[in-house]
Amino acid sequence: MTTIGWLQISLFFLVVLITIKPLGLYMARVFSGERTFLSLVLGRVERDLYRVSGINPEKEQSWLGYTLAMLAFSLAGFLVLYALLRLQAYLPLNPQGFAGMAPDLAFNTAVSFVTNTNWQNYAGETTLSHFSQMAGLTVQNFLSAATGMALAVAVTRALARSKVATLGNFWVDMTRATLYVLLPLAIVVALAFVAIGLPQTLDASVTATTLEGTNQVISLGPVASQEAIKQLGTNGGGFFNVNAAHPFENPTAWSNYLNIFAMLSISAALVYTFGQMVGNRRQGWALISAMAVLLIAGVGVTYWAEAQGNTILTSIGVDPALGNMEGKEVRFGQAMTALYATVTTGLSDGGVNGMHGSFTGIGGLVPMFLIQLGEVLPGGVGSGLYGMLVFALLSVFVAGLMVGRTPEFLGKKIEGREMKFAMLAVLILPLVILGFTAVSAMLPFAVASIGTAGPHGLSEILYAYTSAAGNNGSAFGGLTGNTVWYNTTLGIAMLLGRFAYVVPVMAIAGSLAAKVKSPASAGTFPTDGPLFVGLLIGIILILGGLQFLPALVLGPIVEHFAMLAGQTF
Repeated sequence: MTTIGWLQISLFFLVVLITIKPLGLYMARVFSGERTFLSLVLGRVERDLYRVSGINPEKEQSWLGYTLAMLAFSLAGFLVLYALLRLQAYLPLNPQGFAGMAPDLAFNTAVSFVTNTNWQNYAGETTLSHFSQMAGLTVQNFLSAATGMALAVAVTRALARSKVATLGNFWVDMTRATLYVLLPLAIVVALAFVAIGLPQTLDASVTATTLEGTNQVISLGPVASQEAIKQLGTNGGGFFNVNAAHPFENPTAWSNYLNIFAMLSISAALVYTFGQMVGNRRQGWALISAMAVLLIAGVGVTYWAEAQGNTILTSIGVDPALGNMEGKEVRFGQAMTALYATVTTGLSDGGVNGMHGSFTGIGGLVPMFLIQLGEVLPGGVGSGLYGMLVFALLSVFVAGLMVGRTPEFLGKKIEGREMKFAMLAVLILPLVILGFTAVSAMLPFAVASIGTAGPHGLSEILYAYTSAAGNNGSAFGGLTGNTVWYNTTLGIAMLLGRFAYVVPVMAIAGSLAAKVKSPASAGTFPTDGPLFVGLLIGIILILGGLQFLPALVLGPIVEHFAMLAGQTF
């Protein structure tokens, strides 16, 4: 580890911190229906969209109506994207003449982008046409992110309102998220990426002569536009197979900084939006503090582990001075690779600028563990916020049990109904992740897909289902995922990780919205101070650590000690 490395990391978090309040306030105004500086330009567009779609923006929905609208919209998005991928060969803007996707791969990909997971069992530059990339994947990058933001806003209203039966209008919230937040920011970031050097063209490829005198075909396409919303919407699906390690997706240190900032900015600011909308900014900062502590700790551990180097590589003569550089780009180095890996998994982004499977045992454990914590640091746009609120409800319930009082959060009493739904939500991840991992580790044809024997092979399988169920999308590397088994089961894991989680969360929101919002009293447990932040961090670690620790011991932890002993498998 170096001083320069820590300065780079510190400067990044400082820039994000400065951005949180203004962006958070802006989004609070957007979702509250107030005028913003873009209303003059986009207000007419918004009204026309409602008129053409037959939507009454004044008509609000119950939690069930809101949830059913979201599910119907997601199903329609899946069907359209699946058809587009299957029929790719007959659609325009296909200069390379790519064939349509196989049924199982199209299912996996369509589910992946609709659920904001963006897991990719294919190489984009050799599989997808420009039309599929733009009209299929990029569109879903906007819509799946906007859906998550809408759901978070609905849960926020449940805590802000008192004794109501409605949570807002899904179609309005989703439209405003896209029109006023994602689209303007994506245009700005895409132009910045073009200025830095990312391609933005409809050309298929160019041919270059290498230093050896041979010809090399270099794929091109509308990269900058997809990269912008990929990061802003915490989608993570790259235009190229190696994602942000590719020089056309991430050519310089500046583009790397912008990539990480873009993926973290909206998710972090939405937590401040929450505090503003519930009338308690300190509550927003309390949640941000808990997220920051765990995320920064993850960066520190990953950076430390990778800077120590790999004793196995050192034993064969590799210079240990630069640490473990296997699977990393020299133009980024240890610090910015560790920062990228930690942020992308603390979020549900999934983009990578280095190969996580080439990290050391502990370095690879941290990204996996951050996903297993529930993708709440600060998680995907919207999904991270409502996931963190579930942990907040569990924390106040535990605090209530300890002091013998009915737990409250922001003036709403937390009772048995809310706890049952909360536990149903948090048990989805371990059930899906550990269940599918156990089955895959026992099936010969599933085991045949791993790239490395021993504990690293188990980590490849465990990471795949962790990433899918957590709607992250990053991969450990080495696992051949493009098989009928993995395409199907990973797709199911993505669906359960998104929708089986959010339905009970919305049920909690409906229950809380109907309750009276009571003022704080002398006996109310404060949830906006350091004591609550510490309790919240403890609950997150306990629920994540205790559920997944045995599997982690068999995978990356065993691999770490084997590396220290100089053993390979």
